[in-house]
Amino acid sequence: QLQLVESGGGLVQPGGSLRLSCAASGFTLDYYAIGWFRQAPGKEREGVSCISRRGGSTNYAESVKGRFTISRDNAKNTVYLQMNSLKPEDTAVYYCAAAARGGSYNCPREYDYWGQGTQVTVSS
Repeated sequence: QLQLVESGGGLVQPGGSLRLSCAASGFTLDYYAIGWFRQAPGKEREGVSCISRRGGSTNYAESVKGRFTISRDNAKNTVYLQMNSLKPEDTAVYYCAAAARGGSYNCPREYDYWGQGTQVTVSS
């Protein structure tokens, strides 16, 4: 069974940090660009960041630039999202997704596999 599983979410105070992980099972992430998305209650899903297959190209939403860092360890079949200086407006369910096409320079337009999401809550 092909699936992506996110982990690392939780409750953190403003200014704190979390590291999200996106692990693949049933397939190898080497062949996929990976994107992180988030969806807050009552809002549309938005792209947060993406990384190319070998990790040479990364992109970030303006709202997270300088605070979030995406990385990947293909040997561990895992992609990470390091989130620092978290703000209450970062509260959302975070999803990772894998794209077989595109993503070499810009984020892919379409994704083939999605995880179930992990909740991130930033609150004092």
